[in-house]
Parts: sequence; C-alpha cells; structure tokens
Amino acid sequence: MGIDLITSNKKAYFNYEILQIYEAGLELFGPEVKSIRNHDISINEAFIIIRKGEAFLINSNIKKYEFANFVQGVDPFRTRKLLLHKKEIKKILSRVQLESLTIVPLKLYFNGNYIKLEIGLGRGKKLHDKRETIKKRDSERKEMRKYKY
Repeated sequence: MGIDLITSNKKAYFNYEILQIYEAGLELFGPEVKSIRNHDISINEAFIIIRKGEAFLINSNIKKYEFANFVQGVDPFRTRKLLLHKKEIKKILSRVQLESLTIVPLKLYFNGNYIKLEIGLGRGKKLHDKRETIKKRDSERKEMRKYKY
C-alpha cells in the first residue's frame, strides 16, 4: 500500500531546473487505468497548461487497452484533466505568469489505489547549464568507480 512508480520523465530534470513539486490526480476512463497498470504510458513529450482555472495534461500517450469494449471512443493522445485544488492552481498560475516558469510532468505513480501525477514548476536550462549537469554526472560516476574497487 505504498508508492509504486509507473513511469518518470527523466528528461525533465535535464532540461529544467525544478523549483517546486505538486501532486495531482488524473481524470481517466476505465480502459486507460488498465493500460496504465500495464505500464503502457508515456509522459516524456507531455506538458501541462492551465485554462479557465483548470489544469490539463496534453500530449501524454496512453495506449488503447486491447480487451476494452468501447475502445473506439478513447483517443490515446486526448487531453486529460488534472485534479488539483483551486488554491494550488491559482498559486501555480501566478508563479508561471510572474516568473515565466513551465509546468512539467515528472512522475506517474500509484499511491494506494489512486494514480497520481507529480508535476513540477521548472525554469528552462540554458545550454551551458546542461553541459555543467553532464560534467557533474560524469565526475560523480568516476568517483563511484573509485570506491567500487
């Protein structure tokens, strides 16, 4: 009854400096939940927008569940509503507008029986910041190799 990771967006931490993290629920249909249980989902190309006081996950790919009866009506790339409190949405929207941040999906996981999406407010990294990240990662690997033997 703990947290079971389904998928994560590893590129998000490389492309963005994550400043704050929120947890959101997803509005899903039954066959989509079954596909997620089979790990047939991708959030690498997904992004989040806020329209009319509601948050939406766009461009996430949940494959069609092959044994579902009403598969013809569910689009794998459809826009899915995120379940957040109004105060959280207002806080996120104000930070995005004032500081020109981006809302990025980070992880999708089970929290008990519920599917949760971890979203982060991030500032895009410049090319030299990405190079620093690569250098830091390589130096950490070299250090770990020294201690390994």
